[in-house]
Amino acid sequence: MPNRNSWLSVILLFGLFNMTKPASAQALIPHTLQLNSTQLEQQGLSLAQEAAQLAQFQQYELALPRARLATQLAPKNFQAWFLLGGLYLQSDEIDKGIAALQQARRLNANESTILFALGSAYFQKQQYEQAIAEIQAGLKIKPNVPEALFDLGNAYYKLRKFPEAIASYEKAIAAEAKFWPALTNIGLIKYEQGDIDGAIGMWRKSVEIDKEAAEPQLALAVALYAKGDREQGIALGEAALRSDDRYANVDFLKENLWGDRLIQDAQKLLATPRIQATISQAQEQRSQQQQRPPR
Repeated sequence: MPNRNSWLSVILLFGLFNMTKPASAQALIPHTLQLNSTQLEQQGLSLAQEAAQLAQFQQYELALPRARLATQLAPKNFQAWFLLGGLYLQSDEIDKGIAALQQARRLNANESTILFALGSAYFQKQQYEQAIAEIQAGLKIKPNVPEALFDLGNAYYKLRKFPEAIASYEKAIAAEAKFWPALTNIGLIKYEQGDIDGAIGMWRKSVEIDKEAAEPQLALAVALYAKGDREQGIALGEAALRSDDRYANVDFLKENLWGDRLIQDAQKLLATPRIQATISQAQEQRSQQQQRPPR
């Protein structure tokens, strides 16, 4: 799963931002002194909606100034602060994100999504105990959210509290049977603990759910290759890396919580000539796509 550090995809991060569009929405005009407080707030909400739409297209540099102004025009609207906090997190300005999210929580202490976002922020700061506390507080308000349970499992994982991590992942799967990232991470733990067959079983289930998911496909390839099934391991590895060649990078594997045993075995697979050729082809294709002018 891309970016194991956080489940805050754009959809999840801005899903809370579902405001009713102001009935008299209007463009900002130079005669701002003529606007009363209600009109100023409407302008703020309109700007926040624009920022949310830009964020959906990952236009964070354009979205951020709109979101900042939105919080100034509508300072008592928790959604505007939540949006601003989320944009800061997406822009790797974690401390500013936490400050904005804390303001959103002061305005609405009963919104679970704010607490989940704070948990993700503290995870990114490697403050895993605080991340656990925030996520657990959110789950008390809204239990059985698979993405939040997944984040909770990841925080336990980073603290090497593996039984608690597995329990959280299993709850995520119970909440959403096809939530393959949780299955994949259970496999990561099993592999590090020496339960290779158990890990393979988890990754096979993940691939059955999403045949295009590169991570469990590559993990399965590594395990099979290490067990001596070289041909199938290489074939699966080629398919995984054609789908997402970022997994050829050891640092990216570490970000996605791959352990030492699995990374060591992955390096053996990645060093094979066929896999090296696949990586080169995938990187070349990506480079060509990036250089291609937009239509």
